[in-house]
Order: sequence, then structure tokens, then C-alpha cells
Amino acid sequence: MGNLLSIPLSCDTIFSRCWDCAAGQAIYTCKLEENLADLNTALDELKERRNDVMRKVNIAEQGNMKQLDQVQGWLSRTEAMINDVDQLITDGPQEIKKLCMGGCFSKNYMSSLRFSKTVSRKLHDVKDLNLKGAFEEVATTAPAALVVERPSDFAIGLESMLNTVWSSFEEKHVGIIGIYGLGGVGKTRLLTEINNRIALSSGGFEVVIWVVVSKGFYVEKVLDDIAKRIGVSSGTWNDKTTEEKATEIFGVLRKKRKRVDLSKVGIPSPTQENGFKLIFTTRSIEVCGQMRADKKIEVTCLPEEKAWQLFEEHVGKDPFDSLPNIRDLAQEVAKECGGLPLALITIGRAMAYKTTYEEWKYAIEVLRRSSATSIFQGMGEKVYPLLKYSFDSLSSDMVRSCLLYCSLFSEDFFILKEWLIDCWIGEGFLDEHDNISQARNQGHHIIGSLIQACLLEEVDDWYVKMHDVIRDMCLWIACTCEAEKWKFFVQAGYQLTKVPEVGKWTGVRRMSLMDNKIENLKEAPNCPDLQSLFLSGNKPLDMIDDDFFQFMCVLKVLDLSRNKGIAEFPMGISKLVSLEYLDLSFTNIRELPIELRALKKLKCFKLQYIDNRIKIPRGLMPGFSKLEILRMIGSFPFYKDEAMEDDNECLVEELQCLNHLNVLTLTVTSAFAVDRFLSTEKLYNFIEWIGLQYLKDSKQLNVLSLASFKSLNTLSLVECESLEEVKTVWEGEGRIIKGAIEIQTSVIASVPCFQSLLDVRIDGCSKLRDITWLILAPNLKRLLVLNCDKMEEIINEIKLRQVVELVKTLNRFSNLQYLVLLNLPELKSIYLDALPYSCMKVIRVRKCPKLRRLPLNSNSAKGNKISIYGEEKWWKELQWEDESTQNAFLPSFIPW
Repeated sequence: MGNLLSIPLSCDTIFSRCWDCAAGQAIYTCKLEENLADLNTALDELKERRNDVMRKVNIAEQGNMKQLDQVQGWLSRTEAMINDVDQLITDGPQEIKKLCMGGCFSKNYMSSLRFSKTVSRKLHDVKDLNLKGAFEEVATTAPAALVVERPSDFAIGLESMLNTVWSSFEEKHVGIIGIYGLGGVGKTRLLTEINNRIALSSGGFEVVIWVVVSKGFYVEKVLDDIAKRIGVSSGTWNDKTTEEKATEIFGVLRKKRKRVDLSKVGIPSPTQENGFKLIFTTRSIEVCGQMRADKKIEVTCLPEEKAWQLFEEHVGKDPFDSLPNIRDLAQEVAKECGGLPLALITIGRAMAYKTTYEEWKYAIEVLRRSSATSIFQGMGEKVYPLLKYSFDSLSSDMVRSCLLYCSLFSEDFFILKEWLIDCWIGEGFLDEHDNISQARNQGHHIIGSLIQACLLEEVDDWYVKMHDVIRDMCLWIACTCEAEKWKFFVQAGYQLTKVPEVGKWTGVRRMSLMDNKIENLKEAPNCPDLQSLFLSGNKPLDMIDDDFFQFMCVLKVLDLSRNKGIAEFPMGISKLVSLEYLDLSFTNIRELPIELRALKKLKCFKLQYIDNRIKIPRGLMPGFSKLEILRMIGSFPFYKDEAMEDDNECLVEELQCLNHLNVLTLTVTSAFAVDRFLSTEKLYNFIEWIGLQYLKDSKQLNVLSLASFKSLNTLSLVECESLEEVKTVWEGEGRIIKGAIEIQTSVIASVPCFQSLLDVRIDGCSKLRDITWLILAPNLKRLLVLNCDKMEEIINEIKLRQVVELVKTLNRFSNLQYLVLLNLPELKSIYLDALPYSCMKVIRVRKCPKLRRLPLNSNSAKGNKISIYGEEKWWKELQWEDESTQNAFLPSFIPW
């Protein structure tokens, strides 16, 4: 019927095998404490590896590279692993308490066994994951966006010319188009419109590159600009020769559809086969020939009717309303502008506030006289005399000096408003005021008036720039037309390797040699009249002879910033006893000499972002008895003083001796340092920008303590890795405690906390989960949040409700203009509801994969043009209030 298999086993054998099995299981519990310690160490190593990888990714992405998918996957798995293991380590001590007899037994054996096995397995997984994170490369070249839409302010009268250029652009046999004409005639406006029209069309181009070639043109700068645009400028790019750079660009562009000698900058010659198009603007038809343009299109001045429309638009209604019969005179003024758009706009703005017949008649006389008597050729004959009327119409010689001063900066340079005003103060332009606050206010007023007059262009709230024709006009005035009065010498961005010959300095009052390649400053020029000297941005500059400054007895402004090669302090500066402005920012200077005390007239001293810790001798700062502005943000001064262990203690003590100090920016590295400045009323009223960096001694920060800094307009929290929570806690009577928020109602309800705070930057605070306290900054204009691993929301709804109960007039980001969110892997929410972004201009979001909604609705799009930069995948997955809102914001998106 079948066979029966019999396997005899003795009791001893069964017991032995059961014991082996139990003993094998007991190994896990016996080693639990040891494995937990090893797991903790392995987790720290994994976190360190994670941080290193993320840092490499961030650096690569700043160079327009794209993170590899395998790196992104590893980082995602790593974050999940860290969360799991953190929980195991947290539960570990409780599990160990359950064990007895060396871990062989437990009060709940099966539970302890499961936990011990999990710890053992996770230990192996963490080590394995750590090994897999040893990437040779973390990013690759990112695909360039098709076209970046550019801000446009299209002028009346250029419509037909735009159609002409666009028709030529669409012709297949036309590869190179040269647009030429006078400076200020509207060439750049036309090119901007072409760029933006491509953005709205489906023209079949893979990439559109916009490169500005200024007068100080050199091939390598063009190469770098193109490389940045197509995403090949990272890694070893800066180590390549000019020829190697051109070859690499050519290799990338030749695969795309798409005489400055094109071959020198790596651009394949446009042909009908490769589909390339090149459009350039120039003031000279000769350049069109040198570039072998297939089409040469001249942009001419406007006909009389269009010129009048443009002029009338910029004059405005006021003069015509106040003087009904003035229109004939206004038309005469418009005629004198010769149809040149820049002149029509600039002079139109200048005439906007002229409300008497006499003023208009005088303007006609001046414009006629300038055009008739000018002896200069080209622009000097046709344009500058017209524009000079706006210059002459400025309210005073002081304002005219302020405008001309802007021409010292390189062409197309973004000029920081505060930087410019500091220079004006150093020069003595604003000396009529009793205190620095009034002088700075006047400086901002002057900048505003120059913007209104179209003599400066506002980039944003922080920066201005000069149109190249306006700058040329200013240099024509200061260096040629009225050279004896102004005496400028400007060769900024000329790629000089040596300073001009000694003889060229004679008689010069203001000289700019910034953004060159000057290697050293040796021979002492004889320039007893020199008042301002700009030497910033000379990258190879690493040696300044002590005698170089010996014949600059009246020098007031010296700018040596952005010269990384300067490590030793040039002792000759100590001889500049008339110096009122000194900028050593972004250098590598290691020590300031005590001899600097000789600079008794110094008003503005800038030591920002010095790479080294900079040694300051005791007794130096008090020697600057007239110092009004001290900017040290991003730098870490130290003292060698055995009596005081803390450098901030020394700094506070010395700064208290400065009776005229009115502006202070600085970085501190401890909560103690913050308290030390808070305890010094003389100083905390003048702090405009404070950077809190590292703060290794602080898990919590009571941000409301910073509200005592009455002038605080910028706050930075940088790499405060231990900071877990930013609290809002008021000290004193009548406190209400709700959750994590402790507030003194009588104070906070009546006084807004951060009225002057405009700019907040939070970077590398890896444990912060929200920044709800920002709701107490009603005038905030710019917010940057970067590299915060655990940031889940910008505004926490629960904390917000608690504040709202106490503060009834919260202004929720209604003045915010710029919002940048970068590398926030856990960010899910900015704000629960739509925000009243009435002033919003730019939102930038990158590497925030869990952010699925923006606080925008259909009302947010009304009357407001918001540019939203982000990754295309993120944009496609965004959720919207409804389809109409999504459609309203579709034109706002720009791939980033």
C-alpha cells in the first residue's frame, strides 16, 4: 500500500536544537545595546555623507547643472532611513530597560527580539546606504530653457520696425541680421521684443542666448556668458583656455537647432541647414559688414507725429493742464529732440514739472544752441548735447556730481544704492546735513529724482544701473565737454593689466580702473588732486607697494573691494589722512595694522565678507573718531586680548567709543553676542543688518529680542544647524502663554515688532520647521529660504491663529516682492490661504518636491505681473484653486 518513512530523534537532540535556536535568537537581544551605539555612529556618518552630497549638488546647481536621478533617489532613501533610525534610537533606551541578565532575557521577550532584529538589520542597511553614497559625480549639464523672457518697456513708434525685423527673422535664407542705428534709438528694445516674441511662438529653437557685449568686450567674457546660458560653465570650466572653451561651446551648439568672430566664441555660422539665427545690434553699419549680416536693418529716428506722441506720454498731463496754450512750445521742444526716442523720453521727463512759458522757451533755446554749436562728431554731435539739457536741468551742481559719479562704475554694472550713497557721503556731496540719517535720506531722494528723470534705471529696490548712452553722455561731459570742471578718468572694464602711465594721473579728480586685470600697483603716480579711486574687481591684483599712495594727499574715497589676491594690508593707506571712505570687502586681508588710526577723517569703513578671520588690534576702532558707517556683515573679526575671552565683548567695548556711529552691520556667532549688543543701547539703535551664523550654543532663539534693533532692515540666519525653534517671547508683565508662543499683550498689540525689516535670509538651518514669526514683519520685501532640511511650512496655521488673537492688524506679506525657496525637501506649505501679493514680482521655487500649492488665487493675478521660476516637473504637478486660476498664471512661468 505504501511505505512509511520513520526518522528517529532522541529527546536530547530535540532539546539541543531548540537550545541552539533560542541561543541564536538571544544574540540579537544580547547585542542590542552595542548595536544601538554602532547604529548611532553609522547614522551620524550617513548624515555627514548626506550633507556632503547635498553641498556638492547645491554647488553644481549654482553652475546650472542638473542633479542626477540616482543621486536624487539616494537622497530620498537616505531621508527615509534617517527618519526610521532616529525613531529607533529614540526608543532604544526604553527597550534596553526591559532586558535583564546581560540581555539574554526580557520582560517582553518577543517584543524585545523584534526590536533587536530591526536594529541589527537597520545597522546593516545604514552602512550599505552610506557606501552607495560615494558618488563620483552628483550632477550633469542641465538642459537650457528655450528662452528667458526679458522685461520690456516697448516705446511708441517702433511697431513697424518690429514687424520688419520679425519678417526678416522668419525668412529661412536669412541667418544673420544686423540692427544698427544711433545710441538711444531703440535697438535694444526691438531685440527684447524679438526675444519675447520667440518665447510666445513655437519657432522650433532649442535655446535662445542673449549676450551683452560692452565696450570693454573681450572674448572670454562672451564665452563665459554663453556657457552659463547653455549650462556648461561648472566644474573645470574656469581652468580651460579660451580655445578649449570655444571648442566645448561649439560641440554643444552644433547639436542644437538654433565679426566679433563667431568661431572665436564657439558659435557655428548660421546656415539654412542648421537653422541657427544670429541677431545683433550695433551703432555702426561697418560692424554689420564685418559680421557678414544677411540683412542690415537701420533703426531710424521717429517721424514727427510718433515723436510727439512719445514725448507727450512722458511729459504727462500736468504742464498741459496748467498752461492750456503751451502745446505749441512743447511741440517745438519735441522737434529739437530730432525724433530720438531716448532723448524724447529723457527730456520729456525733465519737462514734466516745467509749468511756465519762460521755462519752456528757455528749453528750446538751450536745445537749439547745443545742437548748433557742438563741435563733436557722431554721438557727441547728434545726441549728447540733446541729453545734456536734462543734465543741466538738474537742481544743483551737487546732484549733477552725484549723477556723474555713477559713470565711474563699469558699463552695465548693477550699482547697489547703499554703496552709491556711501560713496557720495565719503566724497562730501551730502555734507549739508547734521547727521548721517538725513544725508542718507537725501541720497535716496536724489536717486529717486534721477530715476524719474530717466538718467538712472531702477533694477529693483536695491540696485540701479545707467543706460549705456546716458553713461557715455556723462563721460563725455566729465572727460571731454567740461573736462576742466569735472576731471574724470575712467577705464573700467578695459582689461588693463597695468595702471595708466604716471603722467595720465595729473590733474585727475576721480579715476575708475575697476573690473580690469591689473596685477600690481608699484610706481607712485603724482596726483595731488585725486579725490576718488576705484580699483575694485582686479582679480590678479595681489601686491600694492607701500609708496603707491604717497602723492594722493586729498584722496577721500578708496575702493579696493573684490580683490581676492590682497592678503596683506597695504601700509601706504595709513598715509591717506584725508580718506573718508575705505572699502576692503571681499578681500583676503588677514590683519588691520594699528597705524590705520591715522585715518582721523574716516566716515565709512567696509569690511564685508572677508574670507579670513580678520585680526583687529585693540585700540584701533576708537581711533576712528568720525566713523559713521561700519559694515562688517559676513566677516569675523578677532582680538588677541587676554583680559577678554570673547571677541564680541572687545568689539562692543570699542564700538561704544564711536560717538558718531550711525550705521552698523555685523555677523555674530553666539546668543551671548546678541545679548551683549542688546545690552548696549548706544549700538543696537544703529544695527541695520545682523547675521546670526553657526549659533552652536542655541537650540532656541527668541526672535522678538531682535525687535529692539530699531533700524534693523536685514536679518540673516546662516548655518545655525542646532537651531530647532524660533520663538516669539516678550519679557515682562502681562504675558499670555499659548503653545510655543509667549507674548506680552500690552506691547505687541500696540507696537508692530519689525517695522523696518525688509529682507530676511535663512540658509542652512536644518532643524527649523517653520518661520511663522515673519508675520510680525509687515513691510518685508524679500524672503530667501534655502537648504533647510526639515522646513515643513513657512507659516504654521496654529501658531498664526494664536498671534492673530492678540494682534488684530497683521499685514500678511502684503509688501512682499521677492520670494525664493530652494532645497527645502519637506516643505509642504507656504500659507494655507491665498496671500494678498499686491506687490509680488518674483517667486522662485526649486527642489521643493512636496510643495504642491502656491498661496495664489484668481484675485492674485489681477493687475499684477508675477514671474514664477521653477522646475517644469514641479510646475506641471502644481495644484490650483480652479482651472481659471491655473490659466491666469500660465504666462507667469519661467523654467529655472
